[in-house]
Amino acid sequence: MTHCHTLIEDLRQKGYRLTPQREMIVNIIAHSESHMSADHIYHQVQERTEAVNIATVYRTLDMLVSEGLVCRTDLGGGKIVYATREHGPHMHLVCKSCHSVIDANHAPLTLLGQELSKKYKFQADLQHISIFGLCQKCQERKVNR
Repeated sequence: MTHCHTLIEDLRQKGYRLTPQREMIVNIIAHSESHMSADHIYHQVQERTEAVNIATVYRTLDMLVSEGLVCRTDLGGGKIVYATREHGPHMHLVCKSCHSVIDANHAPLTLLGQELSKKYKFQADLQHISIFGLCQKCQERKVNR
């Protein structure tokens, strides 16, 4: 079964009605090779049909996030992106100055998650996060001012 069909089947088993609009949105995000904004998803849906509005895209994404099938990540500057859990655990390092995004190894977060659980009895969702700071180029620019 393809990833798209798995997502659709998961939603059906949870009792959701799968309208053609929802199926299109799930199909687009499931077949994406990268993170997508709601606007990007909306424009791809619009290429297929004009029967879907942006509110439907946001409602569907909210439902997918609440069911744990899709991750929502803030990349700063109002840029929110979505990806299915198939993308696997990873983190983004986002430069607050130039807004570049570096995909980073997720391994260091495992220790953080264990420490938060042990010390605070808190189970953090560290599967897909952004960490804000300054990239090397912006750090160098700041020093050379």
